[in-house]
Amino acid sequence: MMNPKVSVLMGIYNCAETLPQAVAAIQNQTYSNWELILCDDGSTDDTYEVAQRLAATDNRLILLRNEHNLGLNQTLNNCLTAATGDYIARMDGDDDCLPDRFEKQVTLLEDHPEFQITSSPMILFDETGEWGQTTLPEFPTPANVVEGTAICHAPVMLRKECMDAVGGYTVDKRMLRVEDVDLWIKLYAAGYRCCNIQQPLYMMRNDQNALNRRKYIYRVNSTYVRLQGCKLLHLGLKSYLKAFIPMINGLVPARLRQAIRKNQRGADKC
Repeated sequence: MMNPKVSVLMGIYNCAETLPQAVAAIQNQTYSNWELILCDDGSTDDTYEVAQRLAATDNRLILLRNEHNLGLNQTLNNCLTAATGDYIARMDGDDDCLPDRFEKQVTLLEDHPEFQITSSPMILFDETGEWGQTTLPEFPTPANVVEGTAICHAPVMLRKECMDAVGGYTVDKRMLRVEDVDLWIKLYAAGYRCCNIQQPLYMMRNDQNALNRRKYIYRVNSTYVRLQGCKLLHLGLKSYLKAFIPMINGLVPARLRQAIRKNQRGADKC
């Protein structure tokens, strides 16, 4: 396929201060055939107005707005409905990515038709700067998808036909904060596979606010989705047991989790 088009889905909510940087990261891509579809999910700050100003200066930006807060899964489906590209990519309104992200992802998918999904590790940063980096298996197995983080959501790119084939994101309150894991399970159950680029191409804002969003109910949701994935992908007992890890981790006191995070930050700087 010559010069395939990339549709970038960005659900935005109360990110007025960081949105210009996130949009600039897309505008600065070395790969130029893209559209950015933003959908405001009922923000209570100036996010929508900021997005309007940005869209007014670049016709590649398409701006949608939910009448009220619907959650990320429905918001991304709204973006998906408006997408006209050959590939679907993700980006969050408070993050950043490297200028050659799309170029490398499109090249991989064009050169390797046996893969339908690609993502990359993420560099983690907060108000003090970069403090960590995620890792991913290069070729995630069905067990990887269920048992841990095998595919990072925000840096993902995949073939639009695959998203359409599985019906996009599942809209269900039990999928809140785990809509990505559910999507990977559906894609893998349909026979699609991922190759992760091993170089970090994405910078994720993982600050105290991000930590506060990890409510226990979302850990319950994670366990629920992973147990469903075990059934759908016909996995063994080990995977069923590992599905409970998010709930178990949630029982660790918040202060202890923060201490572990600080120790991790210190180790990453060594």
